[in-house]
Amino acid sequence: MIHLRNAKAAEITIINNLAEQIWPQTYSAYISKEQLRFMLDKMYNAEELLTQLQDGHTFIIASENGKDVGFAGFSLIDEQSSTYKLHKLYVLPELHGKGVGKILMNEVVNLAVANGGKSLQLNVNRNNKAKDFYIMAGFKIKETVDLDIGNGFFMNDYVMERSLIG
Repeated sequence: MIHLRNAKAAEITIINNLAEQIWPQTYSAYISKEQLRFMLDKMYNAEELLTQLQDGHTFIIASENGKDVGFAGFSLIDEQSSTYKLHKLYVLPELHGKGVGKILMNEVVNLAVANGGKSLQLNVNRNNKAKDFYIMAGFKIKETVDLDIGNGFFMNDYVMERSLIG
């Protein structure tokens, strides 16, 4: 059975450790080792994750039988339009297809709706097969972007969006 909990500041290292396990298996087929390391160091270091938590991001950790197996992170990005953004949703590869991602996604949607959210956006690498998971979860491709993240690296993403109304 999957259990969810909101991450506290003391649990930031759990998110970092999960990302270190998941990212190489998720992204090594289409981004270089150098870019992968750069992105992990930039986005998943403890200080950055703590700053995100303090800036209003909600992190949810999924566990099964006492083992942490995945996480999601989201925040309100536009108060005017009540738009939330799913910044992170990752599950250990050995648990793909077992419903953990869906449970995390449903929790994010439920929390965003409970806080008045009208839409949920995310970015996904254009080569990431998770795009199909998001389409099945009701997301549509809104635009294609190439984001300069520094050091000569780009994130080649789709911006996807899902309505939370009705």
